[in-house]
Amino acid sequence: MPAASFFLPLWDRAAEWHRRLAMIRDARQFIYLSTFYIEWDAYGQALLDALDDAQGRGVQVNLLVDGYGQTLGGVLMTAPQRRELARRLAGLRAGGGIVTFYRPGGLVQRSIGGGQHVKIQVADTGEAIFGSSNITRTSFEDWNEYCVALRGPVVRTLLAGFPDLGGPLRQEHLEALEALEALGGDPAEADHLLDYWVCNPNLLQGRLGPLRWRGENEVTERMIAMCDAARTSLAITAFYFKPVPRLMAAVLRAAGRGVRVEVFHSHRTALPATALAWIAAAANYGPLLRAGVVIRENRRGEHSKIVLVDEAWVAFGSYNFEDAAHDRLAEAMLASRDPRALMPARAILDELRGAPDNVLVTPESFAALPLGLRLRIAALGPFKWWM
Repeated sequence: MPAASFFLPLWDRAAEWHRRLAMIRDARQFIYLSTFYIEWDAYGQALLDALDDAQGRGVQVNLLVDGYGQTLGGVLMTAPQRRELARRLAGLRAGGGIVTFYRPGGLVQRSIGGGQHVKIQVADTGEAIFGSSNITRTSFEDWNEYCVALRGPVVRTLLAGFPDLGGPLRQEHLEALEALEALGGDPAEADHLLDYWVCNPNLLQGRLGPLRWRGENEVTERMIAMCDAARTSLAITAFYFKPVPRLMAAVLRAAGRGVRVEVFHSHRTALPATALAWIAAAANYGPLLRAGVVIRENRRGEHSKIVLVDEAWVAFGSYNFEDAAHDRLAEAMLASRDPRALMPARAILDELRGAPDNVLVTPESFAALPLGLRLRIAALGPFKWWM
């Protein structure tokens, strides 16, 4: 079980962004960054400017972007913006940087959205940022996101898994982090124990990829275990709540034994490009509401991924409660029972309960949806796996 000597919650959007840029400015040997996609906006440009500057002073830049995620993100950009982003990434590579677009090895996996969704930033300063944010204005100005800044042995654990996400890793960079830990003083300071759960299902599948795969995803299994462990309360934040059937069953089991279950996810207007993700989630509203699950939809967008059990066990990271997180995308979560992780999660959930952007879903409000929308939910709900 890896440990942290420093744990800083980054719920505030500006605080996370400034810390990301500061880490890059302070790097002297290497900087690793994995993301689902980069948008060519003020944030994408500022990040690439910072990486260019770091590379100019001799820092080895290693940027991992998901190929499928970047294709999806590209829909949000104009053709000139996509060309300019490609030009800047090519310039970073030409200057000696490593820029990797991850695409799984299997043809079926690549064809139906296989990829990696883990967001990690690590520098030779000994710090990591881990959580839910992509490099886009939406993550830093619109949606709720949750990341944490970390120091200690857990940073080396995060970086050691980089190859399983599709990115190259130099052994000497792991050794540099280990040496930095040795210089950090009393090892007892790294007393915040964390579980790190990570799975890239693309590495476990056969020729047909997720279409015939019935294997276990460690992160999904841990999420099921958290739901089954709940005795009094279970609170979940996700982009759109549409988990695989076994995980949905665990949530309903918790509600059935009297656990207060709350789900915080996004309103249908939070993703202007399409309502399909919300429709896939809304297809499960009936059984959730009948079980007494409290559902709140955030009009601005809820992109954090937090699971809090009995106010005593928390997990956070990149795992969306959806089919793709189980069988198509590499995902990762950190879990803790330490008060230093629990207190921020409790505060965030308390804030969400009273946030004016959050709309409570009731049986009455769901039944009052426009007929056309309810017909779309009924028609498209059975195809949730694809959405």
